[in-house]
Amino acid sequence: MIPKRFRLAAGAALTVGVVTAGLLASSASAESGPKAADRKTVDTFGRMANDVLSQRSEALVEDQGGHRNSGRNATKSRMSAQLAKDEDSALSSLKSRRTRLADLGEAYTKADTKVTVDKATVTGGKATVEVTEQTVLTYKKLRGDEATTDFRTRYELKLTSKKGGAWELNSIKSQENGPVAVNEPVAAKANVVKDDGNQYPDGTPASTKYPAPAKPKAKTGGAYDYAAMAKYAEKYWSNYNPAYRKFSGAGGDCTNFISQALKAGGWKAVPGSTSDYRNWWYDGAKQSDSWVGANEWAWFTLSNQRAANLANVYQTDVGDIVQVDFNKDGSKDHSMMVTYRSSAGMPYVTYHSTNTYRKSLASLIASYPDAVYYAYRT
Repeated sequence: MIPKRFRLAAGAALTVGVVTAGLLASSASAESGPKAADRKTVDTFGRMANDVLSQRSEALVEDQGGHRNSGRNATKSRMSAQLAKDEDSALSSLKSRRTRLADLGEAYTKADTKVTVDKATVTGGKATVEVTEQTVLTYKKLRGDEATTDFRTRYELKLTSKKGGAWELNSIKSQENGPVAVNEPVAAKANVVKDDGNQYPDGTPASTKYPAPAKPKAKTGGAYDYAAMAKYAEKYWSNYNPAYRKFSGAGGDCTNFISQALKAGGWKAVPGSTSDYRNWWYDGAKQSDSWVGANEWAWFTLSNQRAANLANVYQTDVGDIVQVDFNKDGSKDHSMMVTYRSSAGMPYVTYHSTNTYRKSLASLIASYPDAVYYAYRT
């Protein structure tokens, strides 16, 4: 067992704002404070962000004649020299990820990326822009019943006004703390957690070798309704349930989300103090640490025999939980629920903190091949 203290799983909730027409026009001249960009400028910013993020998505789509990146040069011409270099590296990284996915028997045939500008301000010829990306990737029919995976993620852009009224994109940075989106090139680094000297029931890491011997379970009719868990998660993956509080700060909402889904499928509360990980509950004013904390949830689950570790992540079925320690420091960083399993045995996870619907375990492991994974049969 690894002596580590609790850290919430990484992530942030999505907040979508509205930029209306008729706002003050942007200007390259120095101003006393930030001004909201006008509609025309907002549209320009949105197109620039959409171009960059669409290029990333297309880098994951299997090659269909080499026509996908026909607009790459035009996109690069609107970037700073450093960002253009960084994006070249990003696309190369994503193409390598596409190869790793192919080795795991997965491919995408189509990418549909849409970008919404949430806020855009201009100060003295410099702009800060907040956008939300929503992307749908279509799985290639390799196993027979693949469909799509969807995700939403937030970015902040920095731009500079150039002569002639053009804008140059200087940076584009994710505002999420959870796992990178499928089309995001660089794995986020989780905070290292210091050892507090205590011992906890951390569980046994799972193998990521594919394929794995199947361990199917009945979805309904037993002590828990796993179909109801999956239905709940797939209903609220993007539009959060207003009956629950959001945990959108540095800790993130992912474990809060799986706790909600587990409760929807029949998990019963264990009352007691908030800090004792052997308790698990939520009410209108507060909740146990195990309800919202990735590590505490694991400790509660294993110590109360609510679930047992599986030997391989690919053995998970609907209603099971996968957790990840991204930087291998012994502290779990993220929690996800399996909401679908293909006929060929590929589990698909749905989660908050980079809000994501039916992401295959193959694509998660292709993004984080060196992470430590834990699988729980609930």
